[in-house]
Amino acid sequence: MDLEMRRQVDGGSPFERAYGYSRAVVQGGFVFVAGTTGYDYATMSMPEDPAAQAEACWRTIAAVLAEAGSSLEQVARATYYVTERSHAEAVVAVCGRVMGEIRPAATLLVVAGLLRLEMKVEIEVTAALA
Repeated sequence: MDLEMRRQVDGGSPFERAYGYSRAVVQGGFVFVAGTTGYDYATMSMPEDPAAQAEACWRTIAAVLAEAGSSLEQVARATYYVTERSHAEAVVAVCGRVMGEIRPAATLLVVAGLLRLEMKVEIEVTAALA
């Protein structure tokens, strides 16, 4: 692998180094953003509400895409994970507002759980470089 053609982007989460991953990797004309939960990494706090968690996910994703040289407008693929079916409508309403006319190819999965109990939503995306 040509590491000179690959760039890691730090998202500010203490989990990244501890767990051995990057918030995003820029490679081959794309930005691959890791699954992102609703933490505010400055305060390490997370809202209780699933919609508020989705909003926080998108704020982190938008910031890391900008740092990588891309933007939400370049998102081509998105995967949304929720821990309960009852959260899905609120979360996709946020995703629909944020993604608007961008309309990436997207999948929503209801999963048994995420790493920590307070995590109700996780979003990962792939975007083209701007």
